[in-house]
Amino acid sequence: MGVNYFTEEQVKELEKNPYVKKVSNKSITYAEEFKELYWIDYQNGIQPIEIFKKYGFDPNVLGAKRRNTFTERLKKQTQRVEGFKDTRKDNSGRPSAKELSLEEQIERLKHKNKVLQ
Repeated sequence: MGVNYFTEEQVKELEKNPYVKKVSNKSITYAEEFKELYWIDYQNGIQPIEIFKKYGFDPNVLGAKRRNTFTERLKKQTQRVEGFKDTRKDNSGRPSAKELSLEEQIERLKHKNKVLQ
């Protein structure tokens, strides 16, 4: 059982942040834009706690474990073809067997290149 639940007041405050896609008392989903901005700042040597502050998050509300897990998750997402896109809704059912069009391949390569820069 988790111990770092958000209070109703914290949920309401987090909902006001433009970089929050969804929040409940148990979890928070960040906008793709925030993930990209965070990764750029992180690559430039800014400490995670400072990045969260910069984009309007209270690091104490998020907690150390949630902040650290977010950073580790982003590191893994940079290696994916989909990048920072939330893939949870796409992971249900049978995987698609279709091949990617040239445009889709180009878009994925552009994103991967952008992340690696």
